[in-house]
Amino acid sequence: MASALYLENFLESIEYLPPEMKRNFALIGDLDQRAQDTLKEIDTCKKAYKEQVAEIDQEEREKQLKKIDDLFQKAKEYTDNKVQIAVQIYEMVDKHIRRLDGDLARFEAEIHFKETAGRRASMSDQNTTTSSKRRSSSVTKSAKRRKRGNSTHSTPDNPSEEEEPGPSGITTPPPVGTFTTAGTDVLDMPVDPNEPTYCLCHQVSYGEMIGCDNPECPIEWFHFQCVGLAAKPKGKWYCPKCEKKK
Repeated sequence: MASALYLENFLESIEYLPPEMKRNFALIGDLDQRAQDTLKEIDTCKKAYKEQVAEIDQEEREKQLKKIDDLFQKAKEYTDNKVQIAVQIYEMVDKHIRRLDGDLARFEAEIHFKETAGRRASMSDQNTTTSSKRRSSSVTKSAKRRKRGNSTHSTPDNPSEEEEPGPSGITTPPPVGTFTTAGTDVLDMPVDPNEPTYCLCHQVSYGEMIGCDNPECPIEWFHFQCVGLAAKPKGKWYCPKCEKKK
């Protein structure tokens, strides 16, 4: 439901609220005036009773006391009616406030749902593109591995015709999903199940990675922190498994 429709429905619901409240407030004012007039009448009756109490008989006394008591009951009734109308006004306004709160909550939920759906669609497209690039990169790296295993390394006196950089060079493969700046915690995010995994932790690539100089290494690429590296080592580097085999 669009925001305009929420607003239109709410304005329609409160269309008769101001006139109704005005009528109730006028009624409260009228009841208050009646209560004040009754209290004044009670004061007059009390004063007259005090002045005549010594001269009138028992029956007349009881009659005047009953009149004063009836006036008190009437004033109390006026006051109770005022309170009841005030409560009705409060409940009427509170009902519209609760409805507005509910509409706002539903509207915010719809906005959040649309934004989440848009982000998921964007991430899905990005992951699809990244997956295609990663598979292409994986095939290229495998081909370079085979080529490096069949060729000799260049030296200053006998340079090879085509020098291939060893995998000990640091690289940062395209990341999948979102990761922290240290690259240690991959956040929970949809990942293409076809994405290749690396390292001893069997996770997708992220952060800085290093390649093993053993051309037969089954894993090839490792995260710095998983193999205890803080910077690129000098010379050739072998992963823990290949180091043991040596």
